[in-house]
Amino acid sequence: MRTRVTLECTECKQRNYNMTKDKKTHPERMETKKYCKFCKKHTLHKETK
Repeated sequence: MRTRVTLECTECKQRNYNMTKDKKTHPERMETKKYCKFCKKHTLHKETK
């Protein structure tokens, strides 16, 4: 079953993206480089609770 996760910018702490992931195949927290419209650049985004 896929669960919804929210990604938060590590620099400005804004929650920018909602995604889904499969917890069985990826139990660890997700980290991706995404564009932050508040910082106006690509930053690392981490999964929040």
